[in-house]
Amino acid sequence: MIPKYPLCPDRIRTIPEQFSWVDHRLVRDRHIELLTHEAATLYLFLITVADCQGLSYYGDQSLCRHLTMDEVVLNEARNCLLRAGFIAYKKPLYQVLDLSPVASRRNENLKMSGVAVDSPMSLGEIFRQIAGGTP
Repeated sequence: MIPKYPLCPDRIRTIPEQFSWVDHRLVRDRHIELLTHEAATLYLFLITVADCQGLSYYGDQSLCRHLTMDEVVLNEARNCLLRAGFIAYKKPLYQVLDLSPVASRRNENLKMSGVAVDSPMSLGEIFRQIAGGTP
């Protein structure tokens, strides 16, 4: 095992007073693999600015400015997050959703389609799932 030690001991992170967190299941349960880079960028921004209920209300112009995206890219990123079940959106309100139902909903969709949850998938099945179709 590689020993771990802070590279910059004078800059060790502390938990700030404001509310924000990144759920480890995003990586551990491979949810992040459902997202484009732009969608992951938008998701990071939304989880950073959301309150304890996951709510925020940044407008499109403000999001485009903060994330250096144009409106087309922002819409595609938002749609990716909506399809993946990461957010709910009703202009101008965003809600970052709990990740637990994402995994169980995805697993339930796989079971209903006759694919065992832990079984290998063909490339065609993977691409259909990424495109938002039935796996």
